[in-house]
Amino acid sequence: MMDGSSMVFAVDDDPSVLRGIERLLRAAGFRTQVFPSAQAFLAGYRRDVVGCVILDLAMPGLDGLQLQQQLKEGAGVLPIIFLTAHGDVPSSVRAMKQGAVDFLVKPVDEEELLAAVRQAIKRCVTLRQARHEVAAIEQRLAMLTPREHEVLGHLLSGKLNKQIAASLGTVEKTIKVHRSRIMQKMGSPTLVGLVRLAERAGITAASCQSARGSAPP
Repeated sequence: MMDGSSMVFAVDDDPSVLRGIERLLRAAGFRTQVFPSAQAFLAGYRRDVVGCVILDLAMPGLDGLQLQQQLKEGAGVLPIIFLTAHGDVPSSVRAMKQGAVDFLVKPVDEEELLAAVRQAIKRCVTLRQARHEVAAIEQRLAMLTPREHEVLGHLLSGKLNKQIAASLGTVEKTIKVHRSRIMQKMGSPTLVGLVRLAERAGITAASCQSARGSAPP
């Protein structure tokens, strides 16, 4: 997913900077698309590609930090590398806290920029893989019945079958059936594996209990 198969977007209101970045990246084998403003980027970039954004900090209209915030609110996974004409410690701290890969000062060292781009693309690949994995887990969770969701919550809280049966007012044999079906639907042969799948998807015992009251015994 590196170099020729990746897309690097560059956003800067200085045409000479854009030309330099475009020339450097294409020479290094990256596909590149440049934009003169944050607004133009939002209107024209592709959300489905693996890549990153090289982003000027100070631009008229929507500045770099504001664009970063918009991308974050839109659940984007394109990592950002900031460029600035002068050191700005508060802005760099804010950018890094918001997830920027790097914060570089113009005129930027070419090798330093290329290294940051490669690091950013690796992060993008990792983020996309994680999202695909979570989506797959969520699809499996959607196959559970309300009662199975409730039983899953008790399992995640560490309760034994007999304890779950007592909490739900049923018999242990019934809980064993639910547990078996949950593991089959989730594709996990062990309880440890089931717990790990839930953790990766952000599923907790409390969130599973939302089905309580609507599930048949």
